[in-house]
Parts: sequence; C-alpha cells; structure tokens
Amino acid sequence: MTSTPPPTSLDGWLAHLEALHPRGQAGVVLGLDRVRLVSQALDQKAFCPVITVSGTNGKGSTCAYLENMIHHAAYRVGCYSSPHLLRYNERVRINGQNIADDPLCRAFARVEKARQAAGKIALTYFEFGTLAAWEAFAEAQVEAIVLEVGLGGRLDAVNIYDADVAIVTSIGLDHTDWLGETREAIAVEKAGIYRSGKAALCADTNPPTSLLETAQHLNADLRLLGRDFGFTRDPENRLQWFYWFKQGEQTTRRSYAFPGLRGSVQLHNAAVALAALDCLNSTLHVPMQARREGLILTEIPGRFQVIPGKPTIVLDVGHNPQAIAVLADNLGNMGFFDKTFAVVGMLADKDAEAAFLPLKGKVDHWFCASLGGERGSPAERLAQVIETLDLGGVASVHNSPAEALAAAQQMAGENDRIAAFGSFLTVAEALTALHRI
Repeated sequence: MTSTPPPTSLDGWLAHLEALHPRGQAGVVLGLDRVRLVSQALDQKAFCPVITVSGTNGKGSTCAYLENMIHHAAYRVGCYSSPHLLRYNERVRINGQNIADDPLCRAFARVEKARQAAGKIALTYFEFGTLAAWEAFAEAQVEAIVLEVGLGGRLDAVNIYDADVAIVTSIGLDHTDWLGETREAIAVEKAGIYRSGKAALCADTNPPTSLLETAQHLNADLRLLGRDFGFTRDPENRLQWFYWFKQGEQTTRRSYAFPGLRGSVQLHNAAVALAALDCLNSTLHVPMQARREGLILTEIPGRFQVIPGKPTIVLDVGHNPQAIAVLADNLGNMGFFDKTFAVVGMLADKDAEAAFLPLKGKVDHWFCASLGGERGSPAERLAQVIETLDLGGVASVHNSPAEALAAAQQMAGENDRIAAFGSFLTVAEALTALHRI
C-alpha cells in the first residue's frame, strides 16, 4: 500500500493538522503522554533558557514584552503564542518576525516523520504546532525561548519543556469545562508549569491558596507580585512608573516610561516580565536600555489597538469577564466621545452575561455578530443577553463581524467611537475588513 506523500505547502500542512487530531471537546485533548513520545522521537532537548507563561489574561502581553526586551539585548529569541489573528505564522516568531513558510514546513515535516516513527501517534493541532515551534527554534539556534501556554498549564503541550522561569499572570474563570469551575481549581492547573528549584512568578494580586500550595508541593521558588517584586506609580510624573525587585535582603528599584501597550493592567504584565529577566540575569543578561526600549516599543495587534481616523475604532480580543472589564476601564480613560458603538461576536462557550456587565450603561448601540463554526454563538443570543441584563443602548443582529462593523461605520459620526471585541475571530475579521492585513 502506497503511503500518502507529505504536504508541500503551509496550507497543506495546516489541513493535515486539522485532519489528524483526536476529537475531544472542541478538538481539545488534555494530557502530555502522546506529545512527549513524539518529542522524544525528535530527540528534543533544552538548549537555551526557557520562559513559560500561563494565566487567564495577560499571557500574550507578557510574552511580547519578554520577546521584545530580549531581542533589544541582541539575543536571538523565539516566541511561541496562540491563537493567531490572520496567519498561522504569527504563532512562531524569531527575532520579533513571523516565521516564513519554508522553515515552518520543514519543522512540520520533521514532526510528522517522528510521529509516524513513534507509532502514528495522534496529535492535536496545538500539540503538533508546539513540537514544530520547538523544531523551528532549534534550527534557528535561538538563544532564548518564550512559550505561551494554550490552555491551563499542567496538561498543556508546552509543559513538556522545563521552564527556567515560569509565570502565571492572572487567574480568572475561563475554560471552566476543562480547568474547573473555581479559581482554586484553575490555579492548580496554571501552577502546573512551575518546576522544582526554579523561579515561579505570579502576577495575580490575590493568588488562590491552591497556587501557593502547588508551588510549595513542587518545591518551586515562588515569587509573588507585591511581596517579591512589584511596581508603584510616580505621583509627580504621570508618564513614569517604578519597578522593584527583591533578592534576599536587597531591593532594587528602577524607573521606566509607561509600556507601549495601553491600560493600567499592563504594569502588572510589564513588572512580571521584568522580574523574569531579573531571575535569569546570570544566564541571560538584559541591560537596562534594552528593557526600556523593549517595553516602550511593544505592540500587539488586537490588544486595545486603536485605529486612527474618524470615527475612532478600537480592536480588542478580550473575551472573558476580566478582559472586558479591562477594556471598559481603558475605554473610560480615552477621553470624550459623543457615542460608543460595540461590535461584538463571541464563542458559545464564553460567559457573555458576566463579560458584558462591565459595559452596562456605556454603549449606545450593540452590533451583535454571529460567529461561524461549531463553537460560534449566534448574534441573537448575544442580543438576548443585552436585553435581559438591561445593559442599555439598542441591540441589532448581523450575520458576521464584517457586516456588523460596516453597519456601525455607517451609523457612527466623526466624534463617535467603535469598539470591536469578544473573540480573536471578531478582531481578525474586523482587521481584514479595515484592510489592516
């Protein structure tokens, strides 16, 4: 029997990944046994410092700060994140640039060969991609790797790689079907990336007891925001903040300009990224100038991204109560606008009721968009939530985020603003419609 030849293009490989994974709930299959077997078949080994980042919100921003600061220190750095907005290549970055198709396809081919050799082991889309990212980083001979957890932490594919520094940014209620229905249960999963004797950072201002207990059980070197590192604002200079880090009896304190990403929550993310670099200082020294430049110049599409023009358009991938509460706070700090229009599309497994509440009384018109696929929520459901919770404003339903955005643009005046949020899918379609690709 003739075997099927491997794909020759990136689109072909991505179709292959979609076709081969085992069908768990929404394509999610937790566990490390299968992916670890293929990693062993690839003979993957640690070859540089690794920073792993988990958390409910703030993972992407923290990874971006780390990537940018390390890159500005002239190290070759690889960063793996998910999901992507427009192209899969966004998930694997080397020196701040999305990986090209050819090296990514080479990495996929090596993973597939190892998967077959290990007994045709079934891998999920994310597991296959994680193994391929490591292969790409090894081929590029990067000097530092930043890994963003996809879901949870303990049983996530990136957790097969031992972190020299592991970060939990925040703990909130999201993905409860897989991680648990309480912050205590979710914290155990997030803290599963901690390692014995290694720096284990947490930037949550109120970490659950279960996270502290898990870190102790794993014999990790736990560092907490507000106890071991942190930040303060400069009361005399609104453009400056102070970061501090405690090592033994010594505390260092440095001033920084506000980071490139918007919102007060970014100081939590920037502080924990700086603390991670301080923990790695002896093996990966990142000087002050590189840290300052890296923080200021960090940008991420879809993270409170403001599109210039009239009306003002804000794009944000926030999709859970904590993230949308931050979005509401950021919108409140933007200044005056005559009206605010919301373009929102969400996945069905998200808690729209809790997510929308921070925007109560702050939206004049809701343009609810249906998202396609098995997990997409119909626009009618979102409109019903808005009406039931009496959130204020008028709600209309639309077949897609692009259609909803077009309707909002037609209605909005020069002094109004449009906020598109609720899902990576919503923001991706808005970016395409705005020709921001």
